[in-house]
Amino acid sequence: MDFNKKIKVLVVDDSAVVRQTLSQILESDPKIEVMGTAPDPFVAAKKIQDEVPDVITLDIEMPRMDGLTFLRKIMSQHPMPVIIISSLTVKGTETAIKALEYGAVDIITKPQMDTKKFIEESKIRICDAVKAAAISRIQRKQFTETNIVQPKLSADVILQKASTLSMFKTTEIVVSVGASTGGTEALKDFLFALPHDVPGIVIVQHMPEKFTKSFADRLNDICKITVKEAENGDSVIRGRALIAPGNYHMLLKRSGARYYVEIKEGPLVNRHRPSVDVLFRSTARYAGSNAIGVIMTGMGDDGAKGMLEMKEAGAITVAQDEKSCVVFGMPKEAIKLGAVDKILPLEQIAPFILKPHRN
Repeated sequence: MDFNKKIKVLVVDDSAVVRQTLSQILESDPKIEVMGTAPDPFVAAKKIQDEVPDVITLDIEMPRMDGLTFLRKIMSQHPMPVIIISSLTVKGTETAIKALEYGAVDIITKPQMDTKKFIEESKIRICDAVKAAAISRIQRKQFTETNIVQPKLSADVILQKASTLSMFKTTEIVVSVGASTGGTEALKDFLFALPHDVPGIVIVQHMPEKFTKSFADRLNDICKITVKEAENGDSVIRGRALIAPGNYHMLLKRSGARYYVEIKEGPLVNRHRPSVDVLFRSTARYAGSNAIGVIMTGMGDDGAKGMLEMKEAGAITVAQDEKSCVVFGMPKEAIKLGAVDKILPLEQIAPFILKPHRN
């Protein structure tokens, strides 16, 4: 796309209040233009015939046609970047996770007018998601069925970088993974390919609160390994992957030879919570050369500096290659920093981490 032009967004939601709020949030960013709004998919379809948007934000539950059905039609007939806007309900989260399988680029939480902090963080999340969606690679699916720049904080606000590392070797390794836009499908392919006795895995996928639980449960149903949303104090053990809960940072910790995770609150880091940099920094500190780091598809640079710290601590580091990424942002930034040992297509990452390649 032409980066000198504004990103045109069509907002589809049956609530007039939500349409107005989303429009105000989006147009607070000078790089985004709301080309129109629609109360349901039928009105949206007519608007798309007149002018094709760069990105669509789509509600799930709407009259006349639900968002999931509309998404299927879009992705099978005229694929374009779609972001799901959903409320934090059990039904809503499960349906939104299904939408990712149908080709939606991302999920974000409906903004609520509760507090100034929530509105400001929603603005960051929504505008960044739209920008990522605008440059994402969208494929046709076949179905059988703000002007104010927010400070960009580093991992220092959660965990200070260690000046020295004296981490003794163990027989167990930890695989630390970070992903964002396009990461839900990438993680599904990656985890599905792993055997039941794979080394313990810790994952940060940029995703809102509560959605990570539905995402983890869905992966747990289809994978050979156990996949769960991480809880504070969970052990990192063979055959299990822990996914950071939305809206909380996750750190790897160690007590003797036992690895476990700490779940904690804190400010946005690199405009995200959870942050990949926070996970990677803690992995560098507490696992050192006993770790493998993997950075996958995603917008921005979250995880790049943390991956460099992992490499400097003796870890093996891997980046997903450009061709297999939906958005080649995070891996690209890690590669530019010299933080990456191996650049691999998605399907080769799982076999690689299973190889005996200790330092």
